[in-house]
Amino acid sequence: MSVADSTLDNAALAYARALLRTPIRRQKMMPVLMAAAFAASAAVSFAAVMVLAPPAITQHLPKERLGD
Repeated sequence: MSVADSTLDNAALAYARALLRTPIRRQKMMPVLMAAAFAASAAVSFAAVMVLAPPAITQHLPKERLGD
């Protein structure tokens, strides 16, 4: 019997090794996408409020500074 000949079945060994591997846990994409959409909508809404809102403090200039 030569070294290349083996009594072990390669297909059976590959199947057994595949069964012994730890399963890869995949992350669900929907919660990630919903969090990203929420963050994007919050950022856009806060930016729109900052642009459209009037200033919080208004200071009027005295008449002598206006040049009238």
